Amino acid sequence: MPKARRSNDWGFPRWRGYGSSREATSVRICDRHGCEEKGDCPAPKSPNSPDRWYFCQRHAAEYNKGWDYFEGLDKEQAAERAKAERQESAGYAEASHYGWSGSGDGSRSADEMRALDVLELEADAEFPAIKKAWREKAKTVHPDVKPGDAEAAAEFQKLQLAYEVLKAAEERREWRG
Repeated sequence: MPKARRSNDWGFPRWRGYGSSREATSVRICDRHGCEEKGDCPAPKSPNSPDRWYFCQRHAAEYNKGWDYFEGLDKEQAAERAKAERQESAGYAEASHYGWSGSGDGSRSADEMRALDVLELEADAEFPAIKKAWREKAKTVHPDVKPGDAEAAAEFQKLQLAYEVLKAAEERREWRG
């Protein structure tokens, strides 16, 4: 008679991974007729019913496509519900200044980010790229190139200010080391 082998499912730590059991796992198939995908997205069969359909990702998206949170409410009721939900989440809005508020990695100030937008550059642009973009744009609207053009002069001033903000920030970074 062969010797019985001990299971690897004993003790701590567990000697076999949690997903590697030998038993067959039941996989739910999408409830959409003709679909053979895995149905892992529950959707209610009717309002306030515990019964659920189980759809694949694609059919769940199709099911929810026309869903309207405020359906069946008149304007006043919808506004009241929206106001109540804003009040419930007011703590999150109040603390939003603790998070990152825009693009970039946090190493640039808001003024620098606006200056980069004026020069149409990405948030991580290096100073040589900033200088190059400023020169190219400034050459097209310089008062010597377009004398008497008020729009060009205003655009040149905007570009000049953006460059000065970024240059001062670069000098501060170099100074800090």
